[in-house]
Amino acid sequence: MMKIYIADDEKNIRDIICSFLKNSGYEVIEFENGDALKNEFENNPSDMVILDVMMPGTDGVSICQAIRAKSNVPIMIVSAKDSELDRITGITMGADDYLVKPFAPMELVVRVNSIFRRMSFNEEVTKKNVFSYGDIKIDISFRICTYSNKKLDITPTEFALMAYMFEHSDRAVSRDELLKNVWKFDYDVDTKACDDVIRRLRKKLVKTTVRIVAVWGFGFKLGLEE
Repeated sequence: MMKIYIADDEKNIRDIICSFLKNSGYEVIEFENGDALKNEFENNPSDMVILDVMMPGTDGVSICQAIRAKSNVPIMIVSAKDSELDRITGITMGADDYLVKPFAPMELVVRVNSIFRRMSFNEEVTKKNVFSYGDIKIDISFRICTYSNKKLDITPTEFALMAYMFEHSDRAVSRDELLKNVWKFDYDVDTKACDDVIRRLRKKLVKTTVRIVAVWGFGFKLGLEE
């Protein structure tokens, strides 16, 4: 059973989220603030972390950044802060998803399920174990991404996106295709989720010869440093 840690200072929100996640088969441990969650995570890591932003003590984005510095565990931020800058900041600091309050509890469950499906990406979409492009090599079986024999630290979502683009490196892929095959969304969603993760990946790829190139009005494709 997958274990999820959730930190939110509003008990009613914790209760609702915990109830829906437990009914969906997850083990859920709740915390009143991010500091308590972070302390527990350092001793007993979970399979996913869900963080509110505005909590007593350290804010959720800073907790996300601290956890991401030491772990590639999937992190979801849930927040009433709904500006584009807030969302981009959360994703940039290491979150795999950003859900704005108020939200339907089942939407959160769908997004959690989607993140866990991305973690098993290799079994669902391909039989090939290793993909190479430029100086980057992706090993699906061991979930390792390297460049010039050095490890490239990426999150599960970033790994799944890279693996899909490497598998289809001979063509451009649309945003809708990425949302369906990487995010596992089979309904209309905000395509900015895809753009935010690619923006974060581009920063990590600067040290490599691989680039993610925008195809105007369509999506993205892989390219090499000129």
